[in-house]
Amino acid sequence: MGRLENKVAVVTGGASGIGEKIVDLFSEEGAMVIAADINDVGLEKANQKNNVTGIKLDVSSDQDWEALVAEADMRFGKIDILINNAGISSEKPFKDINLDDWQKMLAINGYGPFAGIKHVAPYMAKSKKGSIVNISSYTALIGQGFNQYSASKGAVRAFSKAATTTFGRSGVRVNALFPGVIEKPMTQSLSESKEILNQLVQATPLQRLGKPEDIAQAALFLASDESSYITGAELVIDGGFAAQ
Repeated sequence: MGRLENKVAVVTGGASGIGEKIVDLFSEEGAMVIAADINDVGLEKANQKNNVTGIKLDVSSDQDWEALVAEADMRFGKIDILINNAGISSEKPFKDINLDDWQKMLAINGYGPFAGIKHVAPYMAKSKKGSIVNISSYTALIGQGFNQYSASKGAVRAFSKAATTTFGRSGVRVNALFPGVIEKPMTQSLSESKEILNQLVQATPLQRLGKPEDIAQAALFLASDESSYITGAELVIDGGFAAQ
């Protein structure tokens, strides 16, 4: 029996990168998975997988979240797991960042997972159980990244704790993952610069970049019943970078 047998999971940003790896792993472990994304091509691919349903979702839209919960309720009658993974990044230097940049980043990376919890946690609470995993970033823990990306991931860290205390008595667990630099489409530009790539590897105690499966395996543990007494936890997955 799989570790997520008979569970229903929603994974935002589930059409590519870390999200796609989580979708595939959860499906292999027995879950019925909703891959939620704005990427139409990726959603078509998701819909061809076993036990996976692709649903279009703009995470910053309350209307989209309401529609997703209604669809999940109609199809499966429950949501056991929510992985708030969808996000965007930016390489703009701080002197060039403007209010529009800030608001776009916070809308997707900040309000997106907040909205997911806002709409899904009360639905989970009806059955007195559920696991929510928010994907933050190691930049929320250290003095790196004076920009809107770090701010958005710091917001995720803060409201993950608040959601823990808000929904814990309803049986809903909320935990957060803090990935370091992970090999994925969003960080593909790093691999094109051997100098930057080498600097990152040399600065990491484990001497390599992370892989999407590193994050997916941690998400699997926190989503499963194996972590049934864990909530409000922060798990850093950065090869030891933030420990320095």
